[in-house]
Amino acid sequence: MKIGFIGLGNVGGKLAGSLLRNGADLVVHDLDPAAVRGFEGRGAAAADGPAQMMQACDAVITCLPSPAACDAVVQQMLPHAGPGKIWMEMSTTDAGEVQRLGAAMIATGAAAVDCPVSGGCHRADTGNISIYAGCDRATFERILPLLTIMGRRVLHTGDLGSASVLKVMTNYLATANLMTLCEALTVMKAAGMDLATTYEAIAISSGTSFVHETESQLILSGSRDVNFTLDLVQKDVGLFQKLADQHAIPLEISPMMIDILSDAQARYGVRAQSDRLIERFEEATGLSITAPGFPTELIDDEPEERGAEVCARR
Repeated sequence: MKIGFIGLGNVGGKLAGSLLRNGADLVVHDLDPAAVRGFEGRGAAAADGPAQMMQACDAVITCLPSPAACDAVVQQMLPHAGPGKIWMEMSTTDAGEVQRLGAAMIATGAAAVDCPVSGGCHRADTGNISIYAGCDRATFERILPLLTIMGRRVLHTGDLGSASVLKVMTNYLATANLMTLCEALTVMKAAGMDLATTYEAIAISSGTSFVHETESQLILSGSRDVNFTLDLVQKDVGLFQKLADQHAIPLEISPMMIDILSDAQARYGVRAQSDRLIERFEEATGLSITAPGFPTELIDDEPEERGAEVCARR
């Protein structure tokens, strides 16, 4: 298959890099010419835009920052879609929107998949991230070889849109965990606990998590650079809240999280790194929530392996 990839940002560039590194016939497009040139220098071809890419490729992957950006790209691709073509949406987006655009794509005879990723930019860089895929089973089996290049664990979630529903849920949980970790680390510092010891105490306990084992290290090192910005977190939590509102679920924690994120954006900037949430507590208390010996960036040291499908229990 000739694969097109639109969106070479923090996540998309790494996913596209995994495809290229593993020998995929890859065509790329991005609004940043430097990002495109970088891929061309490594052997990828470049397309003038989404329309040309849909014409030239069997499958086109989009990984874009907003539903509006995705809509603009899909509208350019639709006139050139048809039988044998596949659109794969790897952004974290609104399930209703991906279903709307997917239905338009399917109406041309093409296939559509929402296949967002989870696990952090550092794991996207090594092909060890997890991927959800919402589509019919026949399409899933057709794209599975591509997904297992980009990800270690691949879950078929059901119909188109189901993967996006699950993804905003996981990002909501991760954000809630980040906020509670910020509170916990601050209280431990105030109580006189050594923060390196605190980190290990959490890591070996029932309170540990993926977020603790990754983002707490960046908080403690002082780098706070997780390659994920507050506006993207706010978008994802907002999508989860929207889903709850659609089903008349009276959430209590989610609205507080949205307020906290809005306050952090007002303080540090809309595009500030999400781990800077800890600085709200540092400013309020005068404490420094740092400790020596922690890394300033996350590096996935697991060897790259071909991924496999994860099957739900039945």
